[in-house]
Amino acid sequence: MIIITGAAGFIGSCLIQKLNDEGYYDLILVDDFSNELKNKNFEGKKFASKVERDVFPTWLRENQLHVQFVFHIGARTDTTEMDRELLNRLNLDYTKSIWNICTEFGLPLVYASSAATYGLGELGYDDDESKIPMLKPLNPYGDSKNEFDIWALKQDKKPYFWTGLKFFNVYGPNEYHKGRMASVIFHTFNQIQKTGSMKLFQSHNPDFKDGEQMRDFVYVKDVVNILYFLMHHRKDSGIYNLGTGKARTFLDLAKSTFYSLNKDPEISFVPTPEDIREKYQYFTEANMNKLRSIGYSQDFYSLEEGVKDYVSNYLVGTRYY
Repeated sequence: MIIITGAAGFIGSCLIQKLNDEGYYDLILVDDFSNELKNKNFEGKKFASKVERDVFPTWLRENQLHVQFVFHIGARTDTTEMDRELLNRLNLDYTKSIWNICTEFGLPLVYASSAATYGLGELGYDDDESKIPMLKPLNPYGDSKNEFDIWALKQDKKPYFWTGLKFFNVYGPNEYHKGRMASVIFHTFNQIQKTGSMKLFQSHNPDFKDGEQMRDFVYVKDVVNILYFLMHHRKDSGIYNLGTGKARTFLDLAKSTFYSLNKDPEISFVPTPEDIREKYQYFTEANMNKLRSIGYSQDFYSLEEGVKDYVSNYLVGTRYY
């Protein structure tokens, strides 16, 4: 059996489809299954059973003999969440419990970290594990992810194979439920459909023009390809970046969305909301040399290719992957 936590979510549900496409159906899906909109992400997918998030650690201990691999993708991912107790419970303590069970029973583990751990990028975006204790995330979500990375690296006992993946700006199908936290492409598509135009955030940093804030946008199909690679690789444990290695502007992203709809770009700018303005990242770019060094050789979707596939094959028609 292959475990996927966060299975009802964006990346988790895309991983289910990737595994189905590769012939894997003995999948155990773990999540809080109370959100009906998220549950639509399971449409057409094959799996063995569902396990509620709260009982999963007990379930895993009782069923460990039958488990081959654990993907712990589930987390509280809202970067505006200020409830540190909630984040510690779901992102820190819960992940520690899964780590400890995987260590005890020799189960390989891949878990989701985040590029939010890098803060403003004062130390760059290199997945150098010696720098992790010095990183300064900008919000409690980033803190919770970084604190787990620090804890994992300090452990004397670890799963025989484990990796933490610092996801950069992932976009793609199955994010219909994410609301404000959905990708800018999702919001651009919806704004174009409603108004024919798109409003991007102004720059409040003199080093960046409006719309030229940059992110490492990575298509979810590349993300699940890397997860699948690691499931078979099972060596070179550690913490890795997961982006494309090439930062692109929000203007590039918005224009690509218009072009995918065969429309001329009509873009204006609005002030960045004050609740995120002071902690807004103007540039992120994953150094991907470490993942490449262990043998991952597939090309990444370019921004234009990823946006075209996402818009044409999923957003138009509200289809799922």
